[in-house]
This record gives sequence, C-alpha cells and structure tokens, in this order.
Amino acid sequence: MAPANSHVVRQLQQLIYYHLDNHLLRNALFIAGRLQAYDPKNADNVYLIALCYYRLGQLKSAYDSSRHQALKPGAHVGCSYLFALACLGLGKYVEGSNALDKSRGNWIRLNSWNKHTESRRQYLPDAAAIHCLQGKLWQTYRDSNKAIESYAEALKLNPFMWDAFVGLCDLGVNVRIPNIFQMTPEMKRALSTSNSDENTLETLEESPATNPFSQSASNVNTSQPPSNNDPFTISKNRVNGDVRPSFGIFDKLNIGKASVTPISGGDLDVSSFDTPTVTDTSFSHDVYLGKETGDQMATATNGIEPPLAPVRKARAGQGLGTEISVDGPPKMRSNTINSRSRTKAEPDEASVGRPPSRTHGVGERKRTISGQAAPSVSVPTTANLAAVANDPNGLQRRSTRLLRSITRSGTLATREEMDLKKKAKATGTKGRSTNPGNVGRVVSGNRIHSDSVGVDGKEQRRPSVSQPSGLEQKPKPASSEALKEKEALAWLFDLFSKLACAYFAQCHFRSQDAIQIYNTISLGQRDTPYILSQIARGYFEQGLYSDAEKIYGRLRSIFPSQVEGMERYSTSLWHQKKETDLAFLAHELIDVDRDSPEAWCAVGNSFSVQKDHDQAIKCFKRAVQLDPRFAYAYTLQGHEYIANEENDKALAVFRSAVGVDRRHYNGWYGLGQVFEKQGKYDFAEQHYRTAAGVNPSNSLLITSIGTVLEKLKNPKAALVQYTKACDLMPPSAIARLKRARVLAHLKQPHAALEELKLLKAIAPDEANVFFMLGSVHKMLKQKSEAIRNWTIAGNLDPKAQSQIKEEMERLEDMSDEDYDTLPMG
Repeated sequence: MAPANSHVVRQLQQLIYYHLDNHLLRNALFIAGRLQAYDPKNADNVYLIALCYYRLGQLKSAYDSSRHQALKPGAHVGCSYLFALACLGLGKYVEGSNALDKSRGNWIRLNSWNKHTESRRQYLPDAAAIHCLQGKLWQTYRDSNKAIESYAEALKLNPFMWDAFVGLCDLGVNVRIPNIFQMTPEMKRALSTSNSDENTLETLEESPATNPFSQSASNVNTSQPPSNNDPFTISKNRVNGDVRPSFGIFDKLNIGKASVTPISGGDLDVSSFDTPTVTDTSFSHDVYLGKETGDQMATATNGIEPPLAPVRKARAGQGLGTEISVDGPPKMRSNTINSRSRTKAEPDEASVGRPPSRTHGVGERKRTISGQAAPSVSVPTTANLAAVANDPNGLQRRSTRLLRSITRSGTLATREEMDLKKKAKATGTKGRSTNPGNVGRVVSGNRIHSDSVGVDGKEQRRPSVSQPSGLEQKPKPASSEALKEKEALAWLFDLFSKLACAYFAQCHFRSQDAIQIYNTISLGQRDTPYILSQIARGYFEQGLYSDAEKIYGRLRSIFPSQVEGMERYSTSLWHQKKETDLAFLAHELIDVDRDSPEAWCAVGNSFSVQKDHDQAIKCFKRAVQLDPRFAYAYTLQGHEYIANEENDKALAVFRSAVGVDRRHYNGWYGLGQVFEKQGKYDFAEQHYRTAAGVNPSNSLLITSIGTVLEKLKNPKAALVQYTKACDLMPPSAIARLKRARVLAHLKQPHAALEELKLLKAIAPDEANVFFMLGSVHKMLKQKSEAIRNWTIAGNLDPKAQSQIKEEMERLEDMSDEDYDTLPMG
C-alpha cells in the first residue's frame, strides 16, 4: 500500500474534530472510519475512532479499537486513556490500570493546567487526569491503598481535580484541606511563564500597532518567522520547562504558513482573532482554535511597506543641526497657483528606514506667516533644539520660541496653538491645513508633531525617532494582570476550600457542620443543584425528614429536571407517609429520565408506602440493572425482602450493597436487622457496630445497638447506648422511649417519668408513650394518673384496648401490700 498522503490525513483529522466539537458524533465516527481505512497504522487515527466510539457510549467498540495500541510499551497516551475509560465501564479495572502504566513515560510530566482557553485546547489528558482515572479504577477494584495514592498524586498536580478529592473522602481518608487547595509549584511556574509571555506579547503588539511606520518597525524583516518569545510559537513543546513528547496527530493537525495571511470575508473581524492557525510540524497536543494575536497581525500588516520616495536634490542651507542628504517621500501638492501650499500631511522618512533629517530644494523652502523663507530644517533632536535656543546670534523668531517651548515641555502650549491657528486662517493661503500639528509644521518646518498619511490614505500618528522624555510612551505594566490572576485563584481556592470542608464533614457524617459551612457560601453559589442537594442530604442523614423535604422541594422548583439525589427525597416522603407526593415525584422523575436508577427508586418507594412490596422489589431490581454500583438501590430492595420475611434474599442484597461501597452504613444496618430477626443477636450487634463505626452520629444505629444489648440481658449497657443516642439526637422519640423503659426496668421510675414527659412533648399522639406513662404512674402508686394515661393510649390505638384492659384489671386487684412491694426508684 502506498504511503498515506499527509494532506489527506490532515483534512480528515480536522473534519473529525470539527464534528466532535459540534457534537455530531455519528458524522465524526463515519469520517474516523474513512481515516483509519486510509492510514490504519497511525496511532492517532486509532485514538480518534476510539474517541468517537466512547462518546457514543459504545464502550466495547472503544475497548476493541484501542486495545492493540494501548497495550504496547510506550503506548499512545490517548489510546491508553480511552482504553482505560472503557475498562472502567466494562469492569476490567486491572487491565485498564496496566494500560495506563505502560504509557506512563509519555504522560507523567504533562501538565495542562491553565492551558485551555477559548482559542487553545489540550485534546490529550495530562498527568493529573490520568492519576484521577487510575484512582477510580483502583477504587472500584477495592484496592484502597493504590486508589488513595493515585488520587493524592492527582491533587498534587491540580488542586481543582474535584473527582480526586471526592474519591479520597468517599474512601474515608482524613485529608488536610488547607494543604490541598493552594498554589502548587507547577501552577506558580505556569503563571510566571504566562506572565513573561504576556509581557513579550504586549511589547510586540504595541510597537508595530501604535507606530506602524516608525524606524524600529521599518527595520523588522517581516519575512522572518516569529521570535522564540512568542507564546504562540509551538516549536518548543514545553510544559513547565519539560519537553513534551510529540503525538503524530497533533503534529499534523494545524499545518499552515509561518506568516499570517489576512482573512478576507464579509463579516469576519480580523482583530477578533487571537491565535493563528499555524502549521509547525513540531506541534504536540495543543490545538489552536483560530484567533490572531496582535504581534502576528502587526507582522502581516508590516509586510506591506510604503512606496519609496523619489530622489531629491540636496541643498546646503541653514539648519539647526547636521544635515544629511536623503531621499525624501513624495510631496502631495494642491492644484492651486500657489505652489507653496502643502497638503494635510506627508509620509515620514522613518517609514522607509532612513534617517529623519532631509533637505529642501530652493524652490521648496517653506515660509513663515510673515512670508519670509524658512531655513531648511532636519528633524531636530533635543540637543539641537537647546543649541538653537541658546544661540545669541540666532534670529529670535516665533518659530524659535516654539522650538524652545518644545524643548522645555515636550509639546506645544495650548494657547500658542490657538494663536497659530487663528493667524494661519488670517493669511488666506489656499491648501494650508488648520490642524494644530500642521500649523507647527508650516510655521517652523518642525515635523515632530505632524500627522503622517499611511499607505491606505488614513492619518497615522507620527512617532519621533528621538523624542523628549516627556513624549515617550510608557509600556503597559503587566503586574496588574498577574495580580488579577492571583486574586482570581485566591477566590477559587477559598470557594473550593469551603465546598471541600463541607463535603469532608458530610462524608464523616457531621451533617450539622456541613450545613453550617454551606450556609456561609454566597447565595448565588448556594442556590445550585449540587449544594442544595448536599444540604438536603445533611438533613436526611440526621433523620430530619421534614427539613430535607423542604430543601428538596426548593431544589425541584428551581431545577425541575434534577435527578441526582432524588432517591433520598423519595425516602424522606416515605418516612412521612406522603403517598400522593411520592407518587407525583415518581411520575415526574420517570418523565425526566426513565433510565436513571433514582427514578426507579422513587417508583419503588411509592409502591412500598402502599404496602405493595413485590412491585417495589421489581422497581429496585430495575434500578440495580441500570447501575450495578448503585448501593442504595440494593439497600431499599433488602428492606422490602425483610417486609416479605424473605431473610435469605435480604442478606444477599445487603451484602451486595456493602460489596459495592464498604462505607455504605445502610447496608451494614440491614444486615444487622436480618440477624436480629433471626435471633442471632451477637451477629446483629457486630453489624450494628460496624454501621455505627462508619456513621457514629446516627442515633438510630446507636439505638439499634442498645436494643440488641437489651435482648442480650444487658440493660445497663443498653442504657448507655440509649443515653448516647438521646444526646446525639434530642428529638429522637424511639431512643427516649427505650431509655425510659430501661430506666423503669432498672427500678428508676422517677427518671423514667421525666424522660416520658419530654417524650410526650415530642410525640403527643404516640400511644406507646401514654401506655408507658400509665405503667410508671402505677409503679409510683398513682392509680388515677395511671388509668388516665392508659385511657388516652387506648383512644390513640384501639388495637391495644385488650392489653390496656388487662393492665387496668391488675391495677384494681392490687392491694396496699402489693403497692409496697413495687420498686420506688
């Protein structure tokens, strides 16, 4: 097969990126297939077709197409990265990580931070992104140590790698947030390099753009390529001082000419383009998206040089300094009888690269306002002006006084300009300009302040070759831009630090602390789907389901298409037995995205609250099919199996939940429930304690431990757990009721009575509270109070009438001696 034509390859590659950038994935895949068929041995072409497959969601195709190139030693970075992404989706975690390791030498020193702009893009991943992907691979493979190591490396290179931070928190790592969100050495080096490049760019922009026909500009050879200081010169291929490896596709992607060709077209504004489309074959994986910078535009502009002036006769005459015979620019004259009248402006000698002084012919000598011939003048310097002003033999004319004023202040005085304008108008000379700069030229022959005519006939500001210090243009300081960059980074680090502190507290189940931190963030940032969902999750984890419902409701009102986190919203409604709201939420989520596991969890909760456990189990199974790593769906399915008394199936799904996420405390809690129902209290206590170790701030887990200890005939240890649960969550009705029962069992009726009074205020409609109050009053020989509370309990729960009647009959049969035998705590 004949070697591939590089121009054909280049065009196909550009077409692929065009369609990818415009999200026309099918078109991109079609062209990628043509490219790979045309040049099948090129790894860059393999990367492109694998990229198209991956973006289309065809993971197996992406895996197969990139496998050969990804498993080579020193493999193509893009192929290895896409292969690893496909492995992550297909569950081949070790294979994906090994592929990344084989190309490690090609990406370990890459850093793309601060190199993505509107006109430039890095298509291949850098070291931080690859470390983060490796962390995800090892985390799902349950190798926590390697995952933590990879995530830490990613954050060292790029503190804004939020996925890496989330991965560390999800693994339960105790991270030091202030040490993460700060300037890294790579970032400082990149900023310093960027600032130095901007300074060079500003210098190149100001010189040719402001003075396009100055002597310094005329000496520049526009046919030469840009200097090495140009930040858009791509022959260096360096990141942070390290030489990047070359990737073939990007070496060919942006081939063009070294000099910029001005863009012609109807509505295109050339000045709006910052980065040229270049064709340096040493291009790595920077892709420039088509804006021309000021220095390159100046280079293109300066490529059009003004025409040379005709040769003039030299004449020795009076001058203010040394006269040099030069070729002057052509003079534009008026079509009037008075041949001495001049046009508005003349081109500057500096525009053709010659010294500024010139001589005039005898017939071309200028006149003063009085009509006398002015002396031949060369462009003066400050020293020459001072010499004339101090010459005692010199004629003290108005032009001399003007020159003195230039020497003193560097510009014409405003009043003198106005006077000269009036006098110039009074002479009535045709063709004489009234421009203040032209007045100075007509009066004294001084050309320092006159305007020159450019090549396009427009007036250009004429620079002076040797201007007084007061007229020199100061360069724009770059320190302000660097300061703004640092201020922006400081603001970002502060925001990320707050979000990181809140998420870290959330992962360690300090929900109240997390909510307080989220509330310190500005309202604009707080009213976003992510933060509102995290605040609602904080209330949910505390068991404050009504508060969680309010936040979730606000989230749904602002972002009705939000799906993430809605499984907890549906569970909050389930706990509050709001069947109608739950059914409405389930229908809305199915309409938004019926392929999301959160939607099917909401549907399952809706069936569960209606006691249709079989349909709920089907819905939760569907959620697991959509996302096998969605641990919460396994947990909800397990609770439905418990409700159906299918304990073996419940054990299986709860084990699947903790297999997916070892820190999913709900799964450990479900296992404890199953063992408790089976009478295996020791196993139940073990699993409850495991769950409480993950989430030590959950009062329900602590209460469950106390319940098992109470069944193990250890009431004192159970009382410790109940007290701890009440301290963690004072409004917890279950913990206080069980604590009161243990206190009564330990013959402490007064303490139990105080606990029940608090509980009556928390749950005024709970029948068990009033039944327990009646029993405690019975212990305290308060017969009337006991009967009254039992009567209230019977009214609240008619099903308990028989048991309450038995207690009342026992109370009637008790004698005074029986009362004396009751414990009096």
